[in-house]
Amino acid sequence: MLSKTSLEQWQLLQEVIACGSFARAAERVNRSQSAISYQLGLMQERLGIALLMPQGRRAVLTPEGQILLAQARPLLDGFAQLENRAASLKAGSRARIDLVVDSIFPRGVLFGVLRQFQQRHPATQVHLTEVLRGESAQQLQQRQADILILTRESCGQRPAENLLDIDFVAVAQREHPLLALAAPLAHSTLARFPLVEILDRHQQQDGPQAVAENWTFTSIEAAVEAVLHQVGYGWLPASQIAPWLESGELQPLPLSSGQRRTSSLCLLVDPRVQAEEGEIVTLLTLFRALNAAQSAAGGPDGGDFLS
Repeated sequence: MLSKTSLEQWQLLQEVIACGSFARAAERVNRSQSAISYQLGLMQERLGIALLMPQGRRAVLTPEGQILLAQARPLLDGFAQLENRAASLKAGSRARIDLVVDSIFPRGVLFGVLRQFQQRHPATQVHLTEVLRGESAQQLQQRQADILILTRESCGQRPAENLLDIDFVAVAQREHPLLALAAPLAHSTLARFPLVEILDRHQQQDGPQAVAENWTFTSIEAAVEAVLHQVGYGWLPASQIAPWLESGELQPLPLSSGQRRTSSLCLLVDPRVQAEEGEIVTLLTLFRALNAAQSAAGGPDGGDFLS
């Protein structure tokens, strides 16, 4: 079934209301006043409802017109965005960037970068894939990505730029038995309690089971929940458990050594990517700025940088 009205007619209606009169709308869209009047008259006839009424020298919407134009505006805006994107692609803009990021990357910081990128290049989609640290080189090679942000260990021998240092803190829920023991805690003491670890599925299936009571999870969120429910203790990313550290629900373990561990994230660019492309340059610049910001803040412990 064909539509009774056209997108152009709704656009003309919107222009008439924005300009306040047929004459001004005609000047703005470079049409004759009679042509606009004809199209809107035909539109109202086909709908069987009045959309416009005179108010002094102005043309205003009827109550029904207000309802219908309000519903049409998102469609008009979406169509304008569609045409703008087509124009950007015609001008050579990149349609999509594939980005692989280790799951320990602080999401607030990541989405802040992606938001800035979106504002500068609205026509380019970023396809984001999260991976777990410790994925093998073979697994990573199977992932098609333009830009990768991985742990130093995952990068292997490939040339990579240092990007961020992520702090991991040994913590337990505030009522965990470990926190009732005399400090400092030795690693031999920790061995008597279950450790919560974050591993990918291959590591879970194939990795050595050195400690029978270790609990392994395939996401940081699940590992955090496990520690919060006293399933065990664990080294968790400080930036992702900050609210529970501040409230005291999670507490750092008073270890004799190794209470904090640092994992470095590195930036890799696929050699097949044209690094001078505008969209790639923008995204790389935004990520590289994080390294300078963390250094200025004093490293992974520097203030609220990763919060």
